[in-house]
Amino acid sequence: MLSCKNRSQPIYHSAILKTNPGMLLSGFILRNVPYVSEVFVIQHKWSGSLRNIALAIILVRAGLGLDAKALQKLKLVCLRLACGPCTIEACSVAVISHFLMGLPWIWGFILGFVLGAVSPAVVVPSMLLLQKVGYGVEQGIPTLLMAAGSFDDILAITGFNIFLGMAFSTGSTLYSIFRGVIEVVGGMVAGVALGFFIRYFPSKDQESLVMKRAYLLLGLSVFAVFGSAAAGFSGSGGLCTLVLAFLAGIGWGSSKGAVEDIVGVAWDIFQPLLFGLIGAEISVTSLNPSTVGLGVATLSIALVIRIVFTFVMVLFAGFNFKEKLFVSLAWVPKATVQAAIGSVALDTAREKQNVLLEKYGMDVLTVAFLAILITAPMGALIIGLAGPRLLRKPISDQLENEGMGQYYG
Repeated sequence: MLSCKNRSQPIYHSAILKTNPGMLLSGFILRNVPYVSEVFVIQHKWSGSLRNIALAIILVRAGLGLDAKALQKLKLVCLRLACGPCTIEACSVAVISHFLMGLPWIWGFILGFVLGAVSPAVVVPSMLLLQKVGYGVEQGIPTLLMAAGSFDDILAITGFNIFLGMAFSTGSTLYSIFRGVIEVVGGMVAGVALGFFIRYFPSKDQESLVMKRAYLLLGLSVFAVFGSAAAGFSGSGGLCTLVLAFLAGIGWGSSKGAVEDIVGVAWDIFQPLLFGLIGAEISVTSLNPSTVGLGVATLSIALVIRIVFTFVMVLFAGFNFKEKLFVSLAWVPKATVQAAIGSVALDTAREKQNVLLEKYGMDVLTVAFLAILITAPMGALIIGLAGPRLLRKPISDQLENEGMGQYYG
């Protein structure tokens, strides 16, 4: 008997399992294999720029993929999911690293907010694949995770900047908190303004409208990410891009799908660059052996706490047990934010020429790299394997699959 009931699952599995881990490993090999690493030399400036472009593209995909109706329905859950797990993981890491790794409290929170961010480069493509196949769409789970994940990253970056400022006394605590609020508000305001602009420009009577919309959307998004970083408000660019793409997609209506296809092509180009470059950031020689074991222990304990707390955050969201479990497990992968800010504390300490602070900065960098190396492929595997098993498809799709199975039977 030939049944088509689950014919989409192998396609989904192969799509997710062949991407992130292999790309990450390729970059790792290029960086650490003798002779190969001498031939392929990647300048840090170019590496960072390419990662930022890829980050802008993935946030555009996330913004276009958001379902306004599902977001309205789950707005309170989204808020809890965006703030709760990140905060609890940051606090857990701070406590664990203080007693286990000997980090000062401020540096513990720096490490905590570095690890507290979920990776949009892993979560968003995975959620878009699930959404395309139909898993969890009626419950709004892909939209919930993409939206909450983006705000989760903003919170993590803001918290990181606050404690980084406290560690190096670059300003008062109140100023650091106020600066974080300004980043969030500024990013949202800029995103709303650009979003309404791109909804009406270019006008609908122009030729190659879809292509122009896609190029303008990508261009403005990359400009937002780089411009905010140049202005010293790096946390604003990602939020601006997300809001911009979301509002533009609402305004374009049914034609949004064609723009998503073009953005998807751009992502296909930059995805291997992003993960390859993240893998290339991990140097075996830079890992302190005495820190690796304690770092893995800190990361593992904090992840367990985050998973449990995330499950608690969605207890009254209207999901069944399997869906709550999936949401909790999908919050595991870390890559993009860790690669972006993991070395900032060390670079700042080197500028201050403080040996003790350099040691703390290297500890933060080591654990951040371990988090990327362990959780990025593990998270992709978990989402790829658990999604089709824990999430529901629309009833119409299930009936169609069962009907085709009977037909072929």
